[in-house]
Amino acid sequence: MSVQNNNVKPFGMRDKIGYMFGDLGNDFTFTFASSYLMVFYTNVLGIPASMVGILFLVARFIDAFTDIGMGVLIDRVKPAKDGKFKPWIRRMCGFVAIAAFLMYQSGMANAPMWLRIVYMFATYILWGSFAYTSINIPYGSMASAITSNPAQRAELSTFRSMGASFAGVAIGIIVPQVIYHEVDGQQVASGTAFTIAAAVFSVLAIISYILCYKMTTERVKIEKDPNEKAPTAAESVKALVSSRALLALIAAAIVLLLSTMLGQSMNQYLYINWFNDRNALSVAGMIALPIVLIMAVVVGRITARFGKKEAGTVGMLVSGLIYILLGFLKIQNAYLYLVIVFFGMLGMYYFNMVIWSYITDVIDDMEVKSGHREDGTVYGVYSFARKIGQALAGGLSGFALEAIGFVSGASVQAPEVNEAIYSLANFGPGVMYVIVALLLLFAYPLSKSVVIKNGEILEKRRQERLSKENK
Repeated sequence: MSVQNNNVKPFGMRDKIGYMFGDLGNDFTFTFASSYLMVFYTNVLGIPASMVGILFLVARFIDAFTDIGMGVLIDRVKPAKDGKFKPWIRRMCGFVAIAAFLMYQSGMANAPMWLRIVYMFATYILWGSFAYTSINIPYGSMASAITSNPAQRAELSTFRSMGASFAGVAIGIIVPQVIYHEVDGQQVASGTAFTIAAAVFSVLAIISYILCYKMTTERVKIEKDPNEKAPTAAESVKALVSSRALLALIAAAIVLLLSTMLGQSMNQYLYINWFNDRNALSVAGMIALPIVLIMAVVVGRITARFGKKEAGTVGMLVSGLIYILLGFLKIQNAYLYLVIVFFGMLGMYYFNMVIWSYITDVIDDMEVKSGHREDGTVYGVYSFARKIGQALAGGLSGFALEAIGFVSGASVQAPEVNEAIYSLANFGPGVMYVIVALLLLFAYPLSKSVVIKNGEILEKRRQERLSKENK
């Protein structure tokens, strides 16, 4: 049973900004990796794209154990003086930063191919499956401990998304100008620049995590009924697999991550190979900033009026149709393309801005049905599902590039390869955005009315328990 402690300072802007810094720290390493790690592996180290795809699939298999295991560990370990989730941010921030930096060592480009592949597997799994997991699971679960108010949780989700977007904008603007240089009229990636950029982002990640730790407060305590037995592993698994809301959200998350990660991976090749314009790639990175600022203003109003499920469905459908249209148009002008992409991203960004509060709604729904609350375990399962989407996207990107004839390490690709890159970058996300909309519409059960009803049930239970304790 979750109970809010009113003896601590009230929820406010400090918590929201602090929580934003947490995902800013996450995405200084995560977004850099999701957008540029494949470029580093293929263009700097010269590793075949198909081998990179195998790496991503193997790492996600390992994540099945580390993500869920970390969630269970959080739920079972006794909270520290500074909370249940915050201590993990303090303990693990340095580990994440060092592991992220180790992935981008350009000196490995001269090593034998077998050693480059071993290095790639070892450093990526260390970062993604262990270091990043050890801080991301408690960070994501922490939202439900900062406040029990559904509207305030939605605000935390919005600020979390803002943090990720700010990191994405910074990386999108700066990195193309730093890592690419022109050779014989073509844009070529610099290995040394990759290593320096990784060091800078790792330091910024540590600073952001520290700010998150200092500025947020855990004020919701999970109180166990002394007469109630903790759920067994079998009971926890049964609750997870029987939750329609969780399964639908997992399916939507996998498809969404598949689409967005595919788009991020292919954009690096789209702007360099199809448009041959690294400046346009930087502008593409800036597009997210005005969208995030617009959404930060309107998300609360849209959600309050229509509901998260309802607005998310419409937004994803519109975004998908615009990307499919782009695929047919075969636009040659990078800046006309960017204008259309701006409108295509609006609906998708709404869903991204509120997706983290979807999972707290799911946790509430499971507590209503089972009587048990396991934030860390549920978030661990959800995080693993998201990584499945990332793995499939990374694997799909690698295998798709090889299938269309992309040559790793080559500065110039054949015209038919560049045209196939354009199609992948647009039809892929477009079709998958439509699938996400259909999943929300037909499979996800937590409409606006259901979320409100669940909140009322949990509040009633809390009041009944307090009434019994005061007798």
